[in-house]
Amino acid sequence: MPFTALRVAGPSQRRRYRRTVTSVRDFVNDHRQRLLDDLDQWLRIPGISAQPERHADVRRGADWFADAARRTGFPVVEVLDDGPWLPAVYAEWRSEDAGAPTVLVYGHHDVQPVDPLDLWHTDPFSPTLDGDVLRARGASDDKGQLLFHLLGVQAHLAATGRSTPAVTLKLLVEGEEESGSPHFADLLEAHKDKLGCDVVVVTDTGIVAPDVPSTVTGMRGMVAATVHFHGPDLDLHSGVFGGAVPNPATAIARMVGALHDDRGRVQVPGFYDDVVELTDTERELFAKVPSDDAEFMKVAQSRALHGENGFTTLERIGARPTAEVNGIGGGYQGDGHKTVIPSDAFVKLSFRLVANQDPAKIISGVDRFVGEHTPDGIVADVAWEGSGVKACLVPLGTPAYEALTDAISAAFDGAQVLPTREGGSGPEAALQEATGVPLVFLGFMLPDDQIHAPNEKVSVPLLYKGAEAAAHLWAGFAAVGATALRER
Repeated sequence: MPFTALRVAGPSQRRRYRRTVTSVRDFVNDHRQRLLDDLDQWLRIPGISAQPERHADVRRGADWFADAARRTGFPVVEVLDDGPWLPAVYAEWRSEDAGAPTVLVYGHHDVQPVDPLDLWHTDPFSPTLDGDVLRARGASDDKGQLLFHLLGVQAHLAATGRSTPAVTLKLLVEGEEESGSPHFADLLEAHKDKLGCDVVVVTDTGIVAPDVPSTVTGMRGMVAATVHFHGPDLDLHSGVFGGAVPNPATAIARMVGALHDDRGRVQVPGFYDDVVELTDTERELFAKVPSDDAEFMKVAQSRALHGENGFTTLERIGARPTAEVNGIGGGYQGDGHKTVIPSDAFVKLSFRLVANQDPAKIISGVDRFVGEHTPDGIVADVAWEGSGVKACLVPLGTPAYEALTDAISAAFDGAQVLPTREGGSGPEAALQEATGVPLVFLGFMLPDDQIHAPNEKVSVPLLYKGAEAAAHLWAGFAAVGATALRER
């Protein structure tokens, strides 16, 4: 049985649980080929949102999923193309049960660029199945995960004998996530009448290993900027002027060197003021997540680990804020030497944020930090890439979280579901703010799925597990009820 319910269930509950698990699994097993056939079709559409020449394909991808949702049984399906955003898909299937909870599932149908193409072993838009592994761009991120939801709702209906889901089910499938969701806030505002729900389920994350069920309990936010230092109005001869005028390249290197102390802590004023620290319980559960630092270094092709002192690698990449230099330059970059004091230098910085950190406050702190490290004779300019993305956090132990982990556990034959954190950033916090309800993550990517790299893949058995978990989740949410699901 699901791990959280195993110790308290009676014999009749155990029998009913086993019957439900068997019915769901039998349906998924009987319809595996349908999922694969549909995925094969959808993956052939190169919907790369970052490339304008592919925007017609993004539209085709939206139309394809809209048709698939209709075939599944969703009575309301719309392609949302009435704004500056690339086409998104909205689908709705209302429960016939009065007072049933409403669930909004979020994912995206656009995909990453495929460059460098010569590193792919197969055509990125010709899906290739090799045993239990399917390779294609979008196989894991995010088309495969969205399609397991369509199979999952059918399995839910078959196992329960229902004609409508036990919850009112809504799907919001974005078309710009892989290009930074530049118009997502506009999309949410324009269609806020569609967003009413009791809980949000994000399907764009993963688990730690094929045999270790887990769920993401937080995603980091982010702000990013380019800092430009201008010194003399032209490059100067370093023999004539060196040592007598400020050098912007030297100044920006010193600023970057001051960004962290010797314990790996970010020195931006107020950076840690609002950080939500990991609880003892969370750290204990994190410690149960299988983690091999040597393997991590191998995957990263790094010869050492580095980061904030006092935290494990998993904690550093998921639950702690960071500051990183993404690029730095200035002056002569060609072969040999050109002995100048450059007039300009720059550094590109990004800051990953955790729960409760306000991007606006971090931006203000970084501006102050830059000002404090700009010497006389240097003019500094900080160009921010938008207003930033907030982090989101899923508290452990809420009714929504317990229902989610029970559903995942059922798909994994009663195994304990561990919490983890996602180090990346996305639009989830904006969705949580727009809906005002709790958010949970149901995703089955693997760490080695190469989701933004050549040779992206997905584990086909995990797609089936995802369908099973989704089928159990709708019944679980219905049992919890709308009011309890909203508890934080």
